[in-house]
Amino acid sequence: MSRIFITGSADGLGHGAAKELIAAGHEVVVHARSDERARTLRASLPGAAAVVTGDLASAAQTRALAAQVNAIGRMDGVIHNAGIYQEATRGSTPEGHARVLAVNTLAPYLLTALIERPGRLVYLSSGMHRSGEGSLRDIDWTARAWQSTQAYCESKLHLAALAAALALRWPLVRSHAVDPGWVPTRMGGASATDDLEMGHQTQTWLAVSDDAAARSSGGYWHHKQRQTPAAEVSDPVFQQRLLAKLEELTGVALP
Repeated sequence: MSRIFITGSADGLGHGAAKELIAAGHEVVVHARSDERARTLRASLPGAAAVVTGDLASAAQTRALAAQVNAIGRMDGVIHNAGIYQEATRGSTPEGHARVLAVNTLAPYLLTALIERPGRLVYLSSGMHRSGEGSLRDIDWTARAWQSTQAYCESKLHLAALAAALALRWPLVRSHAVDPGWVPTRMGGASATDDLEMGHQTQTWLAVSDDAAARSSGGYWHHKQRQTPAAEVSDPVFQQRLLAKLEELTGVALP
């Protein structure tokens, strides 16, 4: 049995992953953005080991969330599933960051840096990361005119590159990125054509499976098949520039 923490577990892929892992007998710590959503989550996943709360748009709440997870004990795996997509405006978090950057990139980075190091890390990316080129020039959208789809693409490139960088930096940790496909979640919409079950099954497989492929590291996966990501993902120069930028924006260095 493994102890797994999943961000963004209130609905969609995160909820599906949590339900599947609980049914398989794993100890699953789930996450909701607010106390209200946490109450609903407890009712929908009564087998969850614990529910932790925190709004990932806030660095202070993200830090507090990491502390809640650490108080439970070391996780065997962490699935960074939470994310947002279409934001009409850049928005501004309590720290002044673009909301998409804060939730999709800065929060997973902070949690990775602050949560006691697990054995496995899974980051939810997207095939749209291939359109995220040039993202480090104005990563926080302070100079460019806001483009919500482009911001999302860039954030998913960041996550895939972060997963690859950690596979090199922490050789004892199995770190992967997942493209779930276009799935019919609240984010994907009812017209999505991909397989919802496969979307979360790849996450759970990488988090707990003893299959040789799942026990590798540094992969980019779609439906349990390893894929070739954008060139930036495996570029050590891009990885180091990204890590330096994330450290600058959060004030937290990656161990």
